[in-house]
Amino acid sequence: MRAHLASCGVLLAAIAACSGRSASNPEFDWFEYTGRDTTSASSLTTGQYRNPILAGFYPDPSVVRVEEDYYLVTSSFAYFPGVPIFHSRDLVHWTQIGHVLDRPSQLNLDSAGVSRGIFAPTIEYHNGTFYVVTTLVDRGGNFLVTATDPRGPWSDPVWLPEVDGIDPSIFFENDSIAWVLNNGPPIGEPLYQGHRAIWIQQFDVRNKRLTGPRSVIVNGGVDLDTKPIWIEGPHLFTKEGWYYLLCAEGGTAEQHSEVVFRAKSPRGPFVPFRGNPILTQRHLPADRPNPITSTGHADLVETPDGWWAVFLGVRPYEGEHYNIGRETFLLPVKWEDGWPVILPKTETVPLVSRAPPLSVNDAPFPTSGSFTLRDEFTDSTLAPYWALLRTPREQWHRVKDGRLTIQARSPDLASVLQPSFIGRRQQHLVADATVSMRYLPAGMGDQSGITAFHDENHHFLLSIARTTQGTVVRLEAKSDTAPARVLAETPVRISGRKPILLRISARGRWYGFAFATSPDEWQTLKSDVDGTTLSTKVAGGFVGTWFGMFARSSSPQPLPPS
Repeated sequence: MRAHLASCGVLLAAIAACSGRSASNPEFDWFEYTGRDTTSASSLTTGQYRNPILAGFYPDPSVVRVEEDYYLVTSSFAYFPGVPIFHSRDLVHWTQIGHVLDRPSQLNLDSAGVSRGIFAPTIEYHNGTFYVVTTLVDRGGNFLVTATDPRGPWSDPVWLPEVDGIDPSIFFENDSIAWVLNNGPPIGEPLYQGHRAIWIQQFDVRNKRLTGPRSVIVNGGVDLDTKPIWIEGPHLFTKEGWYYLLCAEGGTAEQHSEVVFRAKSPRGPFVPFRGNPILTQRHLPADRPNPITSTGHADLVETPDGWWAVFLGVRPYEGEHYNIGRETFLLPVKWEDGWPVILPKTETVPLVSRAPPLSVNDAPFPTSGSFTLRDEFTDSTLAPYWALLRTPREQWHRVKDGRLTIQARSPDLASVLQPSFIGRRQQHLVADATVSMRYLPAGMGDQSGITAFHDENHHFLLSIARTTQGTVVRLEAKSDTAPARVLAETPVRISGRKPILLRISARGRWYGFAFATSPDEWQTLKSDVDGTTLSTKVAGGFVGTWFGMFARSSSPQPLPPS
């Protein structure tokens, strides 16, 4: 019987080869994502916008204004390209114009854990040049890159070895003097777990290097006696003769907040606002409807009509569980007695609010609210919302003639190598990701399909796989450091020429998995699978869930000639 199955596999592989396709390398006709924003189902009225403005895993936002244009960047951790960059003219509708770090020479993510890599970038503009400063955790530390066009190309990194810590930002005082700030260890031994400090050092703009002494301008946080934790994300700006220092405090979970200090000099002494924090949700009842939690890590921008803040927050579906990661929100800033306030401590972050009085612009891809987006791979390159895990060191995918071909290579999703994975963010609590794939697994253990991926130890994989029992549709789950478990599988008859459809459905904590060999003839492989394994509460780290296409083979075959 086993010999018969093996001979059938050879025959099917030969059929696929004769059809002009590699049996080992899947071809994807299209990928469709549908997300439903159940908390704000009603239509917006004129002059309103919906929070979050960037739904899904877009944390640690930083924004800069250049005349009528606004540019925003977020963290990207171990995903490549790194640091997505967006453009808007109304602060609500954002178009991703590329990535800041889009060349392997700029970004070494080899063997990085998914929640390592790029932390908390800051974007600024000065005298015709854009600056982005950020941290490459575990692989070189802090650096800056520059560009005259935010769409790129951006320079290779200029490393800042003096900066010991994370979350650097840059502030231009004039044409010749600038300052770099960052979160770092305090002077001497830390007094408690989470004791950090904000440091500052002058930056030589002409020679792109730090100069002069480094000094601490905030030790611990607003009140050292209360043992504040994880002061970070510093941003410095000026208004009416004051230097304002904006920082996150309290860690990235439910105690997260934003605080502000001010001084008459960039070196301080900085005095905290008596009304701190100027943004948090930690004082609110845990059982409130549609909670937004963990707000903080803000950046401010001045518009012709006033000041606005972008910041991160999360939308949990149950308790402290959220799968889609930390998202980017927008709120106006009110000035009270010379201090900026984003939101009073007793108020919830609104899901719908009055938009900035700016000229409304359109965006080619929605980033908020309910939407359906199908990518039919008609361009010669991938759309900017797609990303890979870690730095590519070889060409293993191709977009041509309305199909995406992925070379099935040996790394699996549980490794810290670079698997053959191309993904996009899950942006809604209620979402469906569907793919149309032409594939025939040629060797034992070969598989390709669609994944709901948090990190190397927490993911689901719905695939077409070759087993000792023949070709099957298989659902695997990985929820810890143990090997992945098979939750369900069933035999399937495919040829590699006709597409098979695979779908993952998210409904809060519950995920469903289905397939179809013909359109509209869907079969459920398994429903109501507990998806809390994809939550930050269970998996840890700083990222969100991605839906992605994946392929694996122990005997990789080359891509067909282009």
